[in-house]
Amino acid sequence: MLYLDFTLKEHFLKSFVVFLFLSIPFLINAQATLPVYSDYLSDNVFLVHPAAAGIGNCGKIRFTARNQWSGIEDAPSMQTLTAHQRFGRNVGLGLVLFNDKNGYNSQQGIEGVFAYHIDLIDPEIPNQLSFAIGFSGIFNKLDESAFDPTDPIISGIVQSGNYFNSDVSIGYHYEGLFSYLTVKNLIANGKYTNIYGDEENLNLRRYLLSVGYYFGEGNDFQFEPLIMAQAIEFTGEKFVDLNIKAYKSIQNGQIWAALSYRQGFDGVVDGQELQYFTPIIGINYKSFMFAYTYTKQMGDILFDDAGYNQISLGYNFGCRTPRRSGCPNINYAF
Repeated sequence: MLYLDFTLKEHFLKSFVVFLFLSIPFLINAQATLPVYSDYLSDNVFLVHPAAAGIGNCGKIRFTARNQWSGIEDAPSMQTLTAHQRFGRNVGLGLVLFNDKNGYNSQQGIEGVFAYHIDLIDPEIPNQLSFAIGFSGIFNKLDESAFDPTDPIISGIVQSGNYFNSDVSIGYHYEGLFSYLTVKNLIANGKYTNIYGDEENLNLRRYLLSVGYYFGEGNDFQFEPLIMAQAIEFTGEKFVDLNIKAYKSIQNGQIWAALSYRQGFDGVVDGQELQYFTPIIGINYKSFMFAYTYTKQMGDILFDDAGYNQISLGYNFGCRTPRRSGCPNINYAF
C-alpha cells in the first residue's frame, strides 16, 4: 500500500512541483553550462543530476579541481563547488558554483536547485521518487585581444555576455537500485553567429540517464555496477559510460575505487569515435571525502597525448540516522 500520510498542503506542493517540472522547458531561454565528466562516481552525483539534492541522510559539500597537467599553455581547467542538504521530510536544496576555462573562452556560473522527495511506502526503506528543478546564471567571456587583427571576423576585443539556463531531473531509489533522468540546458532557442555572420538557432539540450545497483550491503566489501547514457540534440553526439565501483569498509570509513569507460557514437568515420578511460580512487573517513581521478583519451584520433587529472574534496554535515538499506548516495554511515 502506498504511503498516504499526506496533508492537503503537501498534495498541492507536489502537484506544483510536477507542473513546474513539465512546463519549465517553455519558460526560459539560454545556452549550455557545465560539461559532464565522471564526477558522479566520486560521490558528487548532485553535480550531474540535480534530483540528488538532499537525497541522502547527510548534507554534502564537494569541491573539484580539474586540469590537464601537461605544461600546455591555456590548457582546459575547471573548478566546481557544490552544497546540498535536505530540509524537513521532503525538500532538498542545492547550490552549484563553477569556473570553466578553455583557452581564450571562459565561463563562470551559479545554479540553485530545488528538489522534492516523495516516499512511496516506508520512509525508513528507500522507495523514493525525486523531482528537481535548477535555475542558473552564467557569465561567458571570449578574449580575442591576442588574435590576428587583420582577420575580418575577429573583433580583437574581450567579448562577454550573461544568460540564464535551467535543468530538470527526476530520480528513483529502491533499496540498492538507483536511477536518474536529467535534462540539462533546456533552452531550444539559444542563438549563435556562424562564420558567415548569420545568426542560427543553438539547441544544446543534453539528456542523461543513469542506472545502477549497489550489492553487498552490510558486508566489508561492496560493489556497484552503473551505466550512464547521454545525448546532445544540436550535435547529435551520443555517449555511454560503463562503470564499476568497489568499496572496502575500514574503521570509521571506506576506501573505494572505480573504473569508467566512455564510448562515443558520433565519429565521422567508423572507429574514430571518442573514447575515454577513467580510473578513480578515493577514501571516506568520518565526515571527510578525498578522491583522485585520471582520464586518458584513447583511439586513433587524439586531441593530445596528455591525461586529465582531477582532485575532489568533500565534507558531510547535518547527518541523520541512516535508513535500513540503500546505496551510499542514500546512506552515509560514518
